[in-house]
Amino acid sequence: MELILRYDLQFFAKDGPGGEKTEEPTSKKLSDARNEGQVAKSKEVTSAFEMLFAFILLYFWVEHMGINFVGNIYDIYSQIPIYVKMYDGYVQEQTFRSLFVQSMTRVLGIMAPFLIVGFIVALVTNILQVKWKVTTKPLRPKFSKINPVSGFKRIFSPNSLVELLKSLLKLSLIGYVVYSFLKKNMPPIYEFYSLSLNQGIVQVGVLVINLGIRISLFYMIIAALDFAYQKIKFKKDMKMTKQEVKDEYKNQEGDPQIKGKQRQRMQEASRRRMMQKLPEADVVITNPTHYAVAIKYEPELYDAPYVVAKGADYLAQKIKDTAKEHHIEIVENKPLARMLYANVDVGNVVPPELYQAVAEVLAFVYHLQGRV
Repeated sequence: MELILRYDLQFFAKDGPGGEKTEEPTSKKLSDARNEGQVAKSKEVTSAFEMLFAFILLYFWVEHMGINFVGNIYDIYSQIPIYVKMYDGYVQEQTFRSLFVQSMTRVLGIMAPFLIVGFIVALVTNILQVKWKVTTKPLRPKFSKINPVSGFKRIFSPNSLVELLKSLLKLSLIGYVVYSFLKKNMPPIYEFYSLSLNQGIVQVGVLVINLGIRISLFYMIIAALDFAYQKIKFKKDMKMTKQEVKDEYKNQEGDPQIKGKQRQRMQEASRRRMMQKLPEADVVITNPTHYAVAIKYEPELYDAPYVVAKGADYLAQKIKDTAKEHHIEIVENKPLARMLYANVDVGNVVPPELYQAVAEVLAFVYHLQGRV
């Protein structure tokens, strides 16, 4: 007994029915991906620069922040006794609301530089990575994101593993920086008990700022590695199979078979229009078997005779048959027929170098018809 198993070799293709993705992405594929918000961008780069500039700004702004925060608290609490005295020991809810709004407005003014710098840094780092392109497609809801099967695949995907390793690397690197920095600065920390409250706050602020700047600089290493990884990953994801390239070419340029059929239909339509105008011709000049060119002279429209129809072989014979049906003179002139067929399109006038030859043929025809 002979057992025959049927199988499709495409089943073993690495990336599905289209085959393995070995081709470089086309400009259209990259443009479509850009419109969909798919770009080679690292969030770590933005986070690293935001952290660095935040601590640098804090270094120069911390004294101003401290003075204003203390001043804010002092102003708020100094107003409470005034309101208590004003309302005979009671403070109305509207008063508390007014004090709260006043306090928050001042806090927002103190923190405004950090918000502005953070926005500018995020904007600049993203533009430097992917250039300026506004698209709202990434904001549109996608039902595939709430699909549990798709979610399960994302959780256990290679990309999730890379993100996990990246998080572990960040924690390890930041932990090492914090440990080494605190170990180096333990002697000043041991002396905090001898400092006043203000001195202790200043000392803690200096340590936090210096530590934050060091963490930010080391974070830059992770950001640079992640940016390189995102570039490589994006390039790999954008690769196409040979079938995808062919399909895209067909979509852009059109299927060659369809284009061929369209071209054929256009030629047939043009031929029908040409044959409809053929009865208006004055003469048909032939090769006599290979070429046939129909000429018409209308001095009120054109300064020179023009070609009404032309054809070779089968079409030439059809032109001659139609000419006979409509009693149009057929004149054999091999060199003139070849010259007209090769150099003059249907609807165009005869070139000056052929005026004399065509004029002689027309004069002969007009003489036969008694028109001259």
